Amino acid sequence: MAVAWAIAIKSGRSGWIDVIWSFALGGAGFAAALMPLGGASDLAARQWLVAAMAVLWALRLGGHILMRTLGGGDDPRYAHLRKEWGDAAPRRLFWFLQIQAAAAFLLTLSIAAAAHNPGSELGLSDLFGVALLLVAVVGEGLADRQLKQFRSNPANKSEVCDVGLWAISRHPNYFFQWLGWVAYAVIAVEFTGGYPWGWVALAGPAFMYWLLVYASGIPPLEEHMLRSRGDKFRAYQERVNAFWPGPPANRQSQKKTP
Repeated sequence: MAVAWAIAIKSGRSGWIDVIWSFALGGAGFAAALMPLGGASDLAARQWLVAAMAVLWALRLGGHILMRTLGGGDDPRYAHLRKEWGDAAPRRLFWFLQIQAAAAFLLTLSIAAAAHNPGSELGLSDLFGVALLLVAVVGEGLADRQLKQFRSNPANKSEVCDVGLWAISRHPNYFFQWLGWVAYAVIAVEFTGGYPWGWVALAGPAFMYWLLVYASGIPPLEEHMLRSRGDKFRAYQERVNAFWPGPPANRQSQKKTP
C-alpha cells in the first residue's frame, strides 16, 4: 500500500489505490491458501480451490477498477478526502492506506482459514462456498456493467442510476462484494467443533460489512451523490434499500414522466 500511495501521488489518480489493493489481497490470499501448515508437504484440493477463488475475485475486481482508471475515471471518495485534508493530504493518505493494508491482512486470514480446513474431502460446504463466490463475482460484474451503460448515455449525466440491480439496492456492487466473503466462511466453519480455527473466517464478512456499510463504502459515496444529485438522490434513498436487495418502497415513483 506504500507503493499504491506513491503511484497515486505521482499520477494524480486515486484509482490505482484500489487496483493495487485488490491485486495485492488476491495475491496474499493465494499465498496464504497454499502455504504448508503443520508439516504437511502435499497440498489439499481445498487449498487449490480456495486459492483459485481468491485469484478469481481479485482479477474481476482489480481488472474492473484498472480499466476504469486507465479510462480516466477516478473515485470521488478520494477526491473529497484530498480536498478535506488540504496540504496534509499526502501524509494523511499514506496512513489511511496503512489501515487498508491491515484490513487486507484480516481478510487474508479468512481465506487462509477456509483453505486449511482439515476435512479430507471436498463436500457440500465447499460446493456451496464456490457457488456463492461465483454468484458474487457475476453479480458485482453485472452491477458494474449496468452502471457503466447507464452513465454512457449523455441523457443520464445528472440522473441517478436506478435500472437493473440498482433498482433493488443502492449499492448492489457492495452487496455482492460482501457476499463473496461469506463464501470463505461457509467453507471454513465446522459446526462439529473439529476445526475451531474455521470461525476466524467469519471476520471476513463481518469486517467487510462494517467497512462497506458504515466506514469507507456507502457513507462517503452517498455524501458525494447528495452533493452532485441533490433531491434526485434523496428520492432514490427513500425508495431503495442502501445495501440489502429488496423491492422498492414505491414502484410507481420509479416511472419517469415524459
